[in-house]
Amino acid sequence: ACETKKMKPKKLVSFLQSLDTFTSPVLSLEQYATPPSIATDMLWLIDTYYGRIADKKVLDLGCGCGILSIGCALLGAKRVVGVDIDQNAIDIALSNVIKGHLPLSTSCVNFFQADVATLKAGDVHEVDMVIMNPPFGTKQREHADLMFVEKALELTSDVFSLHKTSTRKFWQQKVFSGVTLEVLDEIVFNLDQTFAMHKKGSENINVDLLHWKKK
Repeated sequence: ACETKKMKPKKLVSFLQSLDTFTSPVLSLEQYATPPSIATDMLWLIDTYYGRIADKKVLDLGCGCGILSIGCALLGAKRVVGVDIDQNAIDIALSNVIKGHLPLSTSCVNFFQADVATLKAGDVHEVDMVIMNPPFGTKQREHADLMFVEKALELTSDVFSLHKTSTRKFWQQKVFSGVTLEVLDEIVFNLDQTFAMHKKGSENINVDLLHWKKK
């Protein structure tokens, strides 16, 4: 396992706050870093709800700078693989692992650049669960997160993912054969002024933590 002793929430959120995030976020990819406090709450809820992240093989699709991936490793995941289409994000994620301050082995966390849409099972080997924060989808890219969920269910039987609460009805009506859906939590997600088009300094949006499980 990456960690023999699970990091406590207060230490975990402090640790995640020290990690680097996007230097030049790409609007078309909706590159918003997952806030460390939300990543911590989300991962602790999954760990409690699911049983344990410890000793699980976790896949993070659209991993960005690796906040969720590294958080899983610090909670004792057996192996974590993060995938992102943006090589710059992958470079930051790798730097976050090897920068020297992380109390984990680089062999337990692996990041690589790939288009999630074309990802195959052989690319990531066997995984127990997917934990992800995919693009929410804009007016130009409505339901951009659908492809991520479909790919996640293609690769594993357990999927935990963040999605706008405003799309909850869409997901509840979107039936995947042999798959159940549960809303685990509703979270207030604070988006800092990431792009020039954002007029406000920051904005709060409601986000659901959803769990899909194959029967």
